[in-house]
Amino acid sequence: MRYATTFAVLPALWLAAPAEAAQGGSIRTMPQGYYECALPGDASTRAWVPVEGAHFMIDNASSYETEDGRGTYLLTGKDLIFTRGPLKGQRFRRISDNALRDLEKNGSLGRMRCVRKTR
Repeated sequence: MRYATTFAVLPALWLAAPAEAAQGGSIRTMPQGYYECALPGDASTRAWVPVEGAHFMIDNASSYETEDGRGTYLLTGKDLIFTRGPLKGQRFRRISDNALRDLEKNGSLGRMRCVRKTR
């Protein structure tokens, strides 16, 4: 009987454990708010040049919204990937609590930064 009780408890312990992603990071959410995306400028113009159509709003429950519609995202460790909606497949690395950098297909950091704005 002792073994039966142990096996009955194992599924409950598994469900109570924090969710872990395939890459080993905890599944979390980004701070809610409006994220403005921009590329570096140069000395003759502006320091940052906004990227049209790249901005998004992080909502609750791992969801986001753009001008083109709503979708969902997954944040595992420092990596964010848009899993559904208009930005599906786009990947970012979290570089601070309120900032992201886009990821190239090879996993290196891209040039675009998205920063949460306070209005």
